[in-house]
Amino acid sequence: MSANEKTNKYTEISQKYGDPWIWGIYIALIIISIIESYSASSREVAAQGIYVPIIKQCVFLGAGAVGVFWLQRLDYNKPLFLYLMIPGLAVITVMSLIYVMFFGEIINGARRAMTIIPGLLTLQPAELAKLSIVTILSYIFAKSQKNQDISNKGLMAAAFAVGIYGALMIKSGLTNTLLLIAISGSMLLIGGARLKKIGILMIIFGIMFGFFVIIKHNNDKKEEIFNENQREMMVPSSANSASNGEVGRSGTWKNRLSEWWNSDSLVYRPITPKNQQEMFSRMAQAHGGLVGCGIGKSRECSRLPLAFSDYIYSIIVEETGLVGGIFVLVLYLSLLGRAAMIVRRSKRVLPSLLVIGMASFITFQALFHMAINVGVFPVSGQPLPLISKGGTSIIVISVAFGVMLSVSRTIANYGNKKNKAEETPIIEGLDAENPTEIPPKNVWK
Repeated sequence: MSANEKTNKYTEISQKYGDPWIWGIYIALIIISIIESYSASSREVAAQGIYVPIIKQCVFLGAGAVGVFWLQRLDYNKPLFLYLMIPGLAVITVMSLIYVMFFGEIINGARRAMTIIPGLLTLQPAELAKLSIVTILSYIFAKSQKNQDISNKGLMAAAFAVGIYGALMIKSGLTNTLLLIAISGSMLLIGGARLKKIGILMIIFGIMFGFFVIIKHNNDKKEEIFNENQREMMVPSSANSASNGEVGRSGTWKNRLSEWWNSDSLVYRPITPKNQQEMFSRMAQAHGGLVGCGIGKSRECSRLPLAFSDYIYSIIVEETGLVGGIFVLVLYLSLLGRAAMIVRRSKRVLPSLLVIGMASFITFQALFHMAINVGVFPVSGQPLPLISKGGTSIIVISVAFGVMLSVSRTIANYGNKKNKAEETPIIEGLDAENPTEIPPKNVWK
């Protein structure tokens, strides 16, 4: 097959199904997920049976795949699609975050989830928030484009949106709030904001984050004093964190930061319930070496807490070695690189921000997960996108892939008489030009 024939075939696939590279990355992650999530589920296998964990994972992956195939066929320009993905998703996210803040299920010392179907399905609104913030910021930055720059009004609106989400999420996990800031920064760059404005917004985020931490720390202190007084008076209290399983997060953050700062001396420490995650994850990675011990031959999966979710990357490295760990890292980085190439070929800023926002969300979350596993970041719960066990995370990541494929398909059809979506703005004010566009001779070569 000649080079021209390959290019034509590639363009034809892109116009019909979306970018083949994104499809390839998505399918590769699904294969890794099925293999490694089953391999890392020895604790669940012992409790539920040999097939139950893999069946659950495949059900969620299958539902996500159906969603991806359906979304990639939709035109992102359609008002119904945009209304559902921006204000509709935002309302659902905020309401669920508020509910979980007061009535959510406690997981690892914090309120993180709400039950949808008892025993079968739970929802973690923090995962929805990552998806929602991308669509909200895409709308704000597209609406506030002015002379290939983002207006001050748009920056303030973005800061307000991130501040609201951060305030609602900070109790459920510090890394989720930091992830929102990282996603916002990448979208600011693609949106064309000047470096000065990006710096100002990052300072605002930093100040807001400081206020959140101070307020949370003071609330935790007051709760500890109140609970201590209740125990001394021998009076039961519904607010007692010991009775409901919820612990003060500021103290947890402080301890984790301290452990992380002194993590170089882990080798000299005994294994305790407080440091077993770090210890067993490092032991798993050390056992993997260069090429790993082999698929299904993990030694630490039965001892490492949350090996199937928060620490699945350690199991991947143990079974496939440094080579496998780098391969997984390259998959996520390739997704971000491919998204950047699609962005440079889009005529309008809205699709550009949707693509780079979704790719940044997935890639940054993967990097956070890996950094926590290898000890670069303090211990915190963050699933590895599409690989870790977890229904909410898988569905949300699948939606993100579906949106990227929808946008890439529309861009690939630019100039095609059958599809001129890139040329026709549907909602007033969302037709701003992409400041990073570079029209190539051959878009998909």
